[in-house]
Amino acid sequence: MQEEVENRTVALAVSTTRMTGRVLKAALIKLLAEMKKSRDSPPQIPHGKQTVKELIGQNAGVSNIEITDKNIKSFEQVARKYGVDYALKKDTTGEKPKYLVFFKARDADALTAAFTEYTAKVLKKDKQPSILEQLAKFKVLVQTKVMDRVKNKDKELTR
Repeated sequence: MQEEVENRTVALAVSTTRMTGRVLKAALIKLLAEMKKSRDSPPQIPHGKQTVKELIGQNAGVSNIEITDKNIKSFEQVARKYGVDYALKKDTTGEKPKYLVFFKARDADALTAAFTEYTAKVLKKDKQPSILEQLAKFKVLVQTKVMDRVKNKDKELTR
C-alpha cells in the first residue's frame, strides 16, 4: 500500500515562452487546488431528464408509465417543476410510436402530483376556445357594425 502511494505520478503541462520559478509555482498551486477540489467533492448525481442507463445506475428501483407523443414538452416542464428524475424512451414496436417514462420508485408520489397537474393543464387547454375562432367572431361583428354605420350615414345625408 505504501509503495502505491509513493509511486503515483502526476503529469503537468504548462505552455509558456519562458519557464520561471513564478510560472512553475502558479502552475503547481492551480494543480493542487484542482486535486483538492476533485478529492473533496462527492460524485455528481444527475437530476431531472437523463438517460435510462444513468437512471438505472443510481440503484433505485425504476418504474415506467406510457404516454403519447403529444405534449411531451409540457410534461417535461411539469416534471422539472416537481424535481422528478426521469428518462424518456421512444417505443416504435407498434403502429403508433409511444413514449415510456422511466422514473425512480421513490419519486412515485412526486410523479403522481406532476401527472395530476399535467392532466389538469391539458384539460384546461382543451376547454379554452381557440383564439382564431374568437378572432373570426369579432371580425364579423366589426364588419356588421361598420356596415350599419355606413347605412346610417347615408340616411342622414339624404334627409
